[in-house]
Amino acid sequence: MPAMSCLFCRIAAGEIPSQTVLATEHVLAFRDIHPQAPSHALVIPRRHVDSLWELLDRELAGHLLLAAAEVARLERLEQGWRLIANTREHGGQEVGHLHLHVLGGRALGRMLAKP
Repeated sequence: MPAMSCLFCRIAAGEIPSQTVLATEHVLAFRDIHPQAPSHALVIPRRHVDSLWELLDRELAGHLLLAAAEVARLERLEQGWRLIANTREHGGQEVGHLHLHVLGGRALGRMLAKP
């Protein structure tokens, strides 16, 4: 997908408004428009990367993870939070731009059943 037709690239470029939680040179975090928890932010790289599958830049990976942790601190999620990266179609990714979900603000429960 060409980067400037990508929804998240357009948000990162400021063409589409968002509620910014954190902005750095490398990443942008903003509130999800369909929150699944009291606090639900998306952390995206400013440059286009299709998904976590395509992420090869270790430095950018570090920026994304550190930004997710900073979002959790800014949102005061000290009791706990969840970080999700839906990857590609079978993983439930809906927008073709790498993004991490930071969710918290309530008990989220277990995602996987015990074997």
